[in-house]
Amino acid sequence: MGRRKYWVFAGLILGMFFGFSQEYPPIIKFTNATYNAGNQNWMIAQDAHHFIYFANNEGLLEYNGSTWRLYKSPNESILRSVKVIGKRIYTGCYMDFGYWTRNTNGNLTYTSLTTKMKSKILDDEQFWNIISYDQWVVFQSLDQLYIYDTQRETFQILKPDAKILKSFLTGNTIYYQTSDFNLYEIAQGKGKLIASAATLANNKIVNIYAQNTGLLVHTQFNGFYNLLGNTFVKFNTEADKEIANSSIYSSQQLKDGSFAVGTISNGVYILSPQGSVRFNLTQSKGLCNNTVLSLFEDMSNNLWVGLDNGINCINLNSPVRSYIDETGTLGTVYSAIVFNGNLYLGTNQGLFFKPQNSNSRYQFVSGTKGQVWSLFVHDNTLFCGHDSGTFTIQEGTSKLIFSQSGTWKFAVVPFDKNKLLQGNYYGISVLEKVNNQWQFKNRIQNFNYSARFFEFNAPKEIYVSHEYKGLFRLQVDPTLTKTLDIFTYSNPTKSKNAGLFRYNNGIYYAYKNGIFRLNTQTKAFTKDLVLSEAFQNKEYTSGKITVDAAGKLWLFSKNYINYFSSNKINAQLKRTILPIPSRLINPMLGFENISQISSNEYLLGTTDGYYIFDNNALRLKSHKIALTDVSVGKQNQASIDVPLQAEGDFSHDDNNVSFNFTVPQYNKYIFTEYQYLLEGFQDDWSEWTTKSAINFRNLPPGDYVFKVRARITNSLSENTAIYRFTIAKPWYATNLALFFYLIAGIFLFRYINKQYRNYYMRQREKLIEENNRLLEIKELENEQQLMKLRNEQLAQDVDAKSKELAVSTMSLLKKDELLALIKEDLKKTTDEPNSSRSIKSLISTINRNIGEENTWKVFKEAFDTADKDFLKKVKEAHPSLTPNDLRLCAYLRLNLSSKEIAPLLNISVRSIEIKRYRLRKKMNLPHEKGLVEYILSI
Repeated sequence: MGRRKYWVFAGLILGMFFGFSQEYPPIIKFTNATYNAGNQNWMIAQDAHHFIYFANNEGLLEYNGSTWRLYKSPNESILRSVKVIGKRIYTGCYMDFGYWTRNTNGNLTYTSLTTKMKSKILDDEQFWNIISYDQWVVFQSLDQLYIYDTQRETFQILKPDAKILKSFLTGNTIYYQTSDFNLYEIAQGKGKLIASAATLANNKIVNIYAQNTGLLVHTQFNGFYNLLGNTFVKFNTEADKEIANSSIYSSQQLKDGSFAVGTISNGVYILSPQGSVRFNLTQSKGLCNNTVLSLFEDMSNNLWVGLDNGINCINLNSPVRSYIDETGTLGTVYSAIVFNGNLYLGTNQGLFFKPQNSNSRYQFVSGTKGQVWSLFVHDNTLFCGHDSGTFTIQEGTSKLIFSQSGTWKFAVVPFDKNKLLQGNYYGISVLEKVNNQWQFKNRIQNFNYSARFFEFNAPKEIYVSHEYKGLFRLQVDPTLTKTLDIFTYSNPTKSKNAGLFRYNNGIYYAYKNGIFRLNTQTKAFTKDLVLSEAFQNKEYTSGKITVDAAGKLWLFSKNYINYFSSNKINAQLKRTILPIPSRLINPMLGFENISQISSNEYLLGTTDGYYIFDNNALRLKSHKIALTDVSVGKQNQASIDVPLQAEGDFSHDDNNVSFNFTVPQYNKYIFTEYQYLLEGFQDDWSEWTTKSAINFRNLPPGDYVFKVRARITNSLSENTAIYRFTIAKPWYATNLALFFYLIAGIFLFRYINKQYRNYYMRQREKLIEENNRLLEIKELENEQQLMKLRNEQLAQDVDAKSKELAVSTMSLLKKDELLALIKEDLKKTTDEPNSSRSIKSLISTINRNIGEENTWKVFKEAFDTADKDFLKKVKEAHPSLTPNDLRLCAYLRLNLSSKEIAPLLNISVRSIEIKRYRLRKKMNLPHEKGLVEYILSI
């Protein structure tokens, strides 16, 4: 009980500090760093192209929906007023006023209207307001009213007796208030008193509005008064006390009859026509600053606010409203539901509620502090899935009915309405209604994985998606007490942020590869091509899918919020893309949630609050794209603007062409994408991009057509902006130059032809001469070849002689050996006693035939014939050689071995080796060089 008191007390404390839970319209912030001009913005206007203009401290500030541009004031003074009248933009500043017109290049140029009447302008005069009335334009300073006739181009000056506080146009009447607080109207070019200072109670008038019964006068401190004849009747509003303390500086009646009130210190009030406060927008609620200098409602019913420091655009008619939890008390919204007339929000801070469609405070549901995952209504009971378990909620109080595990979601058991399945951190459990009270019954055994996503497929199957484990099919018993079988799918696979949901009596699994439907016959999942369109082009971020009470299937992708609905004619699913980029909504990835809180209204939970939007009102108006600037330039040089209306004709080196384009729409939650095509340079449209400018560099000469179109989500612009231009050829590629090239080419051809003919004549003569020379050379070559053949023949003859010499030498060698043998035998015979004298005579004859000198003479003559001059060369190289040395050299020249040489010299082989050694020494041969090798090389 003590714990319950604690939570009740905590809830009361949170309720005290939580403040009003009002949802606000979208607000777009533009700081001076964004638009790159002065802080203060004194007056606002819009032209027919929907471009917005601001009288800024530094000049005329233009915004076309994509880019900002500042035109410096004529005399570098503060621009105090701006008014668009027809095609002119009139401005007033210090000691000057005039108008701006757009030239053919799309830029604004200024024309002063004070040049001819400088003498009539008072010293130190500034022009704070501009009023258009028929053909006249009225410029108001603090001293005079200058009435300019645009047809006659003449001026009329109205100078009151007192300073002018402010001027107003109401209906067909121009009013002004002087510093003595009297109110006048201009009648026949003069001031006519309407109300005196006493009647106005010395109030400064901020604005005057025409009413059916008279005038509605808005004062600086005392609010609204109805001027009925000469009587002021107070028109009370809810904001009178707050505004009185804040001081009103600007005021504007909107097209729907409500009022926008700009204060000095408390931002903007939006009042209903009856005077109730719809919004009070301040710096803490999205404005750049609390001091409002100017207000303006544009053609799309957006309220522009010129501040003391910055600019804001408030999308008053936007079907989107936001609640931003700047204190962090509410936290991240994970679930929302309407129950018994209350709007409940489940957040990471707990459960909160308030009466639906009220601006009252959110109240904390005691006992629910902590993470809320889901809210579910069944049997007139609100169930809360919480990190601590399961609560039932009744009239702002909670009752914990299950605390064993955190609870993700709930589902009704199809065959028993008195039972609920709940997915828990550790499996699935059953809740049962007993004696009109819901209580925990049992856990389904044998499955202990987290069951954040599950669907019941009666009567015995439960499908569970686990982000890290994959997709399961559970077979359970009829009593829902235990799991009989678990089947894990290998396809589809597990995936980050995958989800499971039921739609049109089918079970679907959504993950990064698409959305797959269960085939109840085969138990397999097959891809649904229609639903999977939302995840094409890498759009997948989360498989969290929500089905609302109207049968719409909601899903979030990378850039869009999508829903599918059944086609009423053929029951096919139709995809609708909301014009709200999901990246601007900033949902919690994987826990995206959208809840239907009425027939047309939906609540989107975000990380710092929520958004509410009317789905039926999310219909885009038609929009057009316009070229705002075309510029050309040379490489590495500054570009210059060119006319937008006429076709461009640029020189060959002005081939860097830039285009700027825009769709002037000012909705915070709608972004524009562009696609362009340059015919003559590319064949296909570019990819969609949010950039509103493109530059083509180094384009070749030719004719081009630039086309650009826009889309806002899936809605294309009504038109395609087109610009045609030509990049001329360089002078050396013009037709005249080509004609000159043709004539020059003909002469050059004739000249070259003549030169070639002469050349070929010379070449022919040269060729004939060359051929003759070649013939002579050929003859010489033939002769050389013949001589070569002869030399080869001679060489062959020499080789033959050498062979003959070698054979002869060997024959002599063999003869001497034979005779020596015979001689020895005969000697043996002669030594015997009975030998005859005739044998001795025969031995004498043999001695004469084997004489060394005779053999050498024969050999020398044959050797000289075969190897001419060899012995002479050796003798010249080595004069110290003896005849025996030369004889050894000759034998070595014939490549005879020592064994073969020994008989020729009639000495032993050992003596031949000694002779060879001595011959090496006489020739001074190095150790590494062979004797035979050297002799053969001579």
